[in-house]
Amino acid sequence: MIAGAAHSASPELQVAQALHAWRAEGRHAVLATVLRTWGSSPRPVGSWMALRDDGCIEGSVSGGCIEDDLLRRCLEESAHWAGRPPERVRYGVDAEEAHRFGLPCGGTLELLLEYDPDPHALHRLVQWLQERRVVWRHVRCADGMVTLSTDGQPAADAAPALVDRGDAVAQRLGPSCRMLLIGAGALARSLAAMALPCGFAVTVCDPREEHRKGWHLPGVELVTAMPDDAVLAMGMDARTCAIALTHDPKLDDLALLEALQSDAFYVGAIGSAATTAARRQRLQEHFGIGDAALARLRGPIGLAIGSRTPPEIAVSVMAEVLAARNGAVLPAAARMSEAARAGGPAVGNGACGWAPRGSAAA
Repeated sequence: MIAGAAHSASPELQVAQALHAWRAEGRHAVLATVLRTWGSSPRPVGSWMALRDDGCIEGSVSGGCIEDDLLRRCLEESAHWAGRPPERVRYGVDAEEAHRFGLPCGGTLELLLEYDPDPHALHRLVQWLQERRVVWRHVRCADGMVTLSTDGQPAADAAPALVDRGDAVAQRLGPSCRMLLIGAGALARSLAAMALPCGFAVTVCDPREEHRKGWHLPGVELVTAMPDDAVLAMGMDARTCAIALTHDPKLDDLALLEALQSDAFYVGAIGSAATTAARRQRLQEHFGIGDAALARLRGPIGLAIGSRTPPEIAVSVMAEVLAARNGAVLPAAARMSEAARAGGPAVGNGACGWAPRGSAAA
């Protein structure tokens, strides 16, 4: 069975929370960390999975087959978990084993298994991650002793990192990504629903009471402040994105004005190519936004996948946000903004995406 966790937490925090709860209850548990991969691998280095002594699992280190084998292997030896030093395990040493465990292209995966992690260290780790700190977790392989360190400041860039020195492993852990959506409409609902399982903590801001009526999505914070105040209150770092969805310049422009001057990794606003051009001109002429900040504004937002309905447009936008977060380089033709400049086929309606040049929506 799979343990539940708050979707708004980062994957590492979800695992740490579950693992701490289990150990605090006196349950035995194992923490598996992906140390390195060769060839293709379903999960990146640093990925976590926790396994409880009754077979409950939180997190993932592969597409599922390795989890099944780990479950069988660990539970068979659960009576010897207490006091056991960390262990290195490899999967996919040859092509036959890689195929058996679902590792594509003959990939190989090396894991570090930590038995019965210290609940006190886990408690501190959970606290620091909830405070959005950058945390280094050091594991001594001889006996499993864990030490934690942090600079005590919110992360400017908390991309996971892992250093394996043989006798010790050090992993940098950071806070969850955050998403601020301006406007509590149908598109915001679909986009928030997709962002939550992707590890984003989602906040929706809309000062308009009529738009907030009946708007509720479990796990999403709804705030009534003016958009610029919401951006400032959030304190946008490099793990945060802001997306304006109201179509109202009085609201969208205020949020963009502040977000473009922050460290947010993605700042975008919905609208056609013509709407985007007008928005850029307003921000530059009336608010004095410089060229460098303005160049960070994305629009029309999303990928050119022919989306038309709010859920389809949300898929398009979410894909672009994930690409930006993961540092993926997209071909120009895949981005709606580039397709709009080229005057390609419509990918979304004129209000939400863009419309071909010369159309009424544009």
